[in-house]
Amino acid sequence: MIASALILLREELTAYLIAQGDPVPVIIENIGLFETGGAGALPQNIIVTLVNIEEESSLKNGQTFSKWPDNRARYENRPVYLNLYVLFTANFQGGVTPNNGYVEALRRISLVIEFFQGKNIFTPASSSIPLPPELSNLADPDIASLKLKLEMYTLTFEQINHLWGSLGGRQIPFVMYKVRVVSITERSIRREVPLIEEIETNLVTKSNLII
Repeated sequence: MIASALILLREELTAYLIAQGDPVPVIIENIGLFETGGAGALPQNIIVTLVNIEEESSLKNGQTFSKWPDNRARYENRPVYLNLYVLFTANFQGGVTPNNGYVEALRRISLVIEFFQGKNIFTPASSSIPLPPELSNLADPDIASLKLKLEMYTLTFEQINHLWGSLGGRQIPFVMYKVRVVSITERSIRREVPLIEEIETNLVTKSNLII
């Protein structure tokens, strides 16, 4: 579901940029390849990169069984709920001053922020654009339940330094968002039992006789 979440964001952002008259490609790729031999696909794109995964601890507790129409209860391990930290970078090079690549990158990062300011909740069911096959099957419970809520995540200067140091490259225009909440489950039934429909009790009343 992590890939599905990023694909949904990519498709929605791409459609918005087209509507704004700027059909720049949005790709899902590792920005850490920027200064390596694998950077061929990165220039002249907005790049979407997953940089961290965090478990949502507030959703760890809850029931582990579900009631089914056949009057049986099925026990499953609880889903893992995740927050994704997603980096949006604008890698544009060349051009002539005053409209060089860096200025274009800043303008497009502004468009990314503008888009997520206007719309920060995404589901395949509510999407107004055609989605790829992996997101179109709403009969799939994982797709039907996919709901993303985005909030901008601000890093300190120290965190920015560590981030780009770990990515192995020089900083380029970026913005990071925290994506809540992605659910992952194996949907494997661990135990199956009949439901308790009624409770019978046998009560015996004893009288103490005093003679």
